[in-house]
Amino acid sequence: MSTIATARLGTEGPEVSVQGLGCMGMSFAYGPTDADEARATLDHALDLGVTFYDTADMYGAGENEKFLAPFVQKHRGEIVLATKFGITVDPEDNLKRGINNDPAYIRQCIEGSLTRLGVETIDLYYMHRRNVDVPIEETVGAMAELVAEGKVKHLGLSEVTAPELRAAHAVHPIAAVQSEWSLFSRDVEAHVVPTAVELGVGFVPYSPLGRGFLTGAFTNATSELGSDDFRRTMPRFNGDNAEANAALLAPIRAVAESRGVTSGQVALAWLQQQAQVHGLAVVPIPGTRKRSRVEENTAATRLILTDSELELLEPIAAQVVGGRYADMSFTSAGRE
Repeated sequence: MSTIATARLGTEGPEVSVQGLGCMGMSFAYGPTDADEARATLDHALDLGVTFYDTADMYGAGENEKFLAPFVQKHRGEIVLATKFGITVDPEDNLKRGINNDPAYIRQCIEGSLTRLGVETIDLYYMHRRNVDVPIEETVGAMAELVAEGKVKHLGLSEVTAPELRAAHAVHPIAAVQSEWSLFSRDVEAHVVPTAVELGVGFVPYSPLGRGFLTGAFTNATSELGSDDFRRTMPRFNGDNAEANAALLAPIRAVAESRGVTSGQVALAWLQQQAQVHGLAVVPIPGTRKRSRVEENTAATRLILTDSELELLEPIAAQVVGGRYADMSFTSAGRE
């Protein structure tokens, strides 16, 4: 078995591999998948030292949790399992979504996740999105009750602002914040990251490869991806925005070529080095459903970029055009 370094999320949170595995795409959002290869990818990731696996109850309306269940049950003592609640999906229209942070709904969600995953405890339980109509103290108070009852070990928050993180942490220790962070998306560095450092909270960047765009896997979602691919709805990956953003990949490719690695590995290495830059645990969760990609991604944990390479990559994010989502109300951006 290969091994990769570990990090602790939060001052008293779980010890995890410094790179986790985002499991959403194995059964949701990114078009057709090969289920057998995806299952083999889970096993291979563990062989390579990945111990941190991320899902959510809304990924495929619970189907992603069900998909992970056999793997989770087989390796329960070897892995740290994270799932989330808070995003509701209209069963008649997958694109119609809401946010529910009510305590009664949280109770319903945890029981559903435990049942689908076939486990008694969730290691890290996230509030997936923030409903501003429900006081965050009320939401986290309900989550804390789950910890007291042994149904959850540690708490996390996704897409929150710095004041929201501070308010939540005052109710119960928060182990990790999960928000988008990559060479294309660095807004969290302004407020949330410094607050996480201050409070001793770990950071779990999702979409660390820009949903594949940073790897060069595609340059225009509309023309290159299937009609059921979620990325076709994202402004920065379509039309003139996609063309402008594709040009920003040049310095990433230049670093990759000079080091004999891939663009994706450069993007992941940059993000992992933000742990030293900012002084907190940074555990990205690149998603993949292929064994070869897990090998590529985990190898990036051993790639250290030079100061000159970091300087070359520094200007990229400020030049990105287009929003992360078509509807940014589902993110923390509008509340900062």
